[in-house]
Amino acid sequence: MCFSSCKDYELTAIPAKDFNPKEHLLLGNPSNATAEPENANNYLLLKPEYALSYNRERGTPNWVSWHVSKAWLGTAARQDNFREDSSLPVDWYKVTAMSYTGSGFDRGHNCPSADRSFSDENNAATFLMTNMIPQAPVNNQETWANLEDYTRYLVQAGNEVYVMMGSYGKGGTGSNGSKQTLDGGRVTVPKRIWKVLLVLPEGKDDLNRIKSNTRVIAVNTPNSNSVRSDWGSYRTSVDEIEKATGYNLFSALPNQLQATLEAQVDKGATH
Repeated sequence: MCFSSCKDYELTAIPAKDFNPKEHLLLGNPSNATAEPENANNYLLLKPEYALSYNRERGTPNWVSWHVSKAWLGTAARQDNFREDSSLPVDWYKVTAMSYTGSGFDRGHNCPSADRSFSDENNAATFLMTNMIPQAPVNNQETWANLEDYTRYLVQAGNEVYVMMGSYGKGGTGSNGSKQTLDGGRVTVPKRIWKVLLVLPEGKDDLNRIKSNTRVIAVNTPNSNSVRSDWGSYRTSVDEIEKATGYNLFSALPNQLQATLEAQVDKGATH
């Protein structure tokens, strides 16, 4: 990694504060988010476990970025302590654990609970509502769960993975039908949900180890309960996700390397 490496620590009782949040922005800040309250719809939150751009108007993150390595994985139990994020500016509305109740949409993690199982503290951080989107149950529990499982399979097989996930558009179809917003209009239901994985063999100096043949997996799905469980059928290019969102996902990479990686559509294994 170009920042502090989780792999430099012994895997014993690592408190979240000892991880460098900049680790999660290795590939860049996709929307040039800043930690200024006046930038309310592109507000940067740097947490030990992940980084994100929060959108106050939508009540959801624009994107979340994180690193998955064996140092983040362990035996901590799923905390299930969904809660508002008190780190947002004091005068902002804070989405609560009850904001999605009865909507037909899951409180869908961006950074998954199981990607942060080293400690209870790490795991609990994934249950902040700033890490959630209204996600159709089948999309969340099948399609996305399968991709999350595959990500951790890659890590256990000797890799580390840099992940970015986001959503855009308005209107999805959950178990109770289609909705545009939840919580009295304060939470937008996204139309599309995307994720990008950059896969590297375990090592150090990660940024400089990214080459033109580095595996990149980009997926873009509808936020619908009729989505297929096979995430591989929704593969696309980073270029296409950037066109849809206006983000620059690999901004930390040299321009030619960006162009090469972002144009490819992954054809590798899916399980």
